[in-house]
Amino acid sequence: VSIFLTAALGLPEALIPVQLLWVNLVTDGFPATALGFNPPDLDIMNRPPRSTRDPLISGWLFFRYMAIGGYVGAATVGAAAWWFTCYSKGPQLNYYQLTHQSQCLAQESRFEGVDCAIFGHPKPMTMALSVLVLIEMLNAMNSLSENQSLAAMPPWSNIWLVGAMVLSMGLHFFILHFDFMASVFQITPLTLEEWIAVCKMSFPVLVIDEALKLMARHYADGKCSLFPSALCRFF
Repeated sequence: VSIFLTAALGLPEALIPVQLLWVNLVTDGFPATALGFNPPDLDIMNRPPRSTRDPLISGWLFFRYMAIGGYVGAATVGAAAWWFTCYSKGPQLNYYQLTHQSQCLAQESRFEGVDCAIFGHPKPMTMALSVLVLIEMLNAMNSLSENQSLAAMPPWSNIWLVGAMVLSMGLHFFILHFDFMASVFQITPLTLEEWIAVCKMSFPVLVIDEALKLMARHYADGKCSLFPSALCRFF
């Protein structure tokens, strides 16, 4: 989603291939493995047997994946865009300058006072990567249960997951602050203010998934009044 958005809007590259490989193969690997040690859902014995005709991924579950995935992509791109446009210590570009950055040298009048080299600055990519990594850690917490709230099944119900998240975040800080790794991944350490912005953009994924789980529990209990009848039949 993030790659599509940057290409569609003409934004500077938010993530490069080596960063995506790092997230997929290393940072996400430990939490994904730890999720195999999840305890059973609290209401598992109250559910009816699953029909052999049921699809592996229901329409509702697919919608949840799309909603969360859409937010992850938007937040990742939004973090880089925030640094370019809204951050008080950034270049504070306008929308046209950000989306037409490839024309910086050709349209000097529209980019007056803008150093075109700013579009290659490592900070926005670091913001995007940090948001992606933190959201993936929060998503791992969301995955403790398909429908149970984190209030009912907190992260420490799977201590392996907590350890995996700490390890993954430790690896992220390692590549940020170890000069050789930072040069390989084209990133740079963030300030406290920038980390606060990263957290603000990342934590809504918890709220979104908790709301979707709440609706799923109502549906699972046969309370489909939350949805229009047509949607109930689909889900």
